[in-house]
Amino acid sequence: MSMPVIARIDPLKLRENAYFALRDAFIRGAFAPGDVVSLRSLADQLGVSMTPVREAVRRLVAEGALVDTPSRTLMVPAFDARRAADLMAARLALEHLVLDQAIDRITPADIDTLEAIIARAKDGPENIPDLITNHEFHFTLYRFSASEVLLPVIEALWLQYGAYLNLIINRPAAGQIEEHAHHQQILTALRHGDRPGAHTALQADIQRSFGLLISD
Repeated sequence: MSMPVIARIDPLKLRENAYFALRDAFIRGAFAPGDVVSLRSLADQLGVSMTPVREAVRRLVAEGALVDTPSRTLMVPAFDARRAADLMAARLALEHLVLDQAIDRITPADIDTLEAIIARAKDGPENIPDLITNHEFHFTLYRFSASEVLLPVIEALWLQYGAYLNLIINRPAAGQIEEHAHHQQILTALRHGDRPGAHTALQADIQRSFGLLISD
């Protein structure tokens, strides 16, 4: 198993930053279902002592990203098809709501920002799943909504979804469509003020990823 990529943190705010660095790694799909997590390994990657990592892990256990097993081993929850279906339904409901709010506020300059995210991705290595760009695109778009209610809830869903995303991008079928095809469709719809088109593309994006898992 390859080592998850986790950004090192600012030593001046160890507790808070350790949590956010690990949370972001989970949301981006750095960990897969069933992965066993070592506190020492996480601390080494973050460049901090065990204490802030231990506190961050407690929060992640409470939020469902990790499970503290009876043997005291920390593990990413195993894949569960019903849970995946529930996550898909929740994402569809809430991300359509936040997209609607984003469309009400978005400017041409904001759309240019989204376009630049996809353009940078095309300059990266080929045949490597681009989890970071996927996360950056969605949450940059959703933040244009300025929703203080929906954004934290969606982030919590992605925290649980991230491990499934790790599985999704390793399915052979994941390479049968251009990685950012649905993102491009969302951008095109936004450029033309096509609200239904943006919603259709977002739905296709979410359903495509979960479909690769649930169909198995």
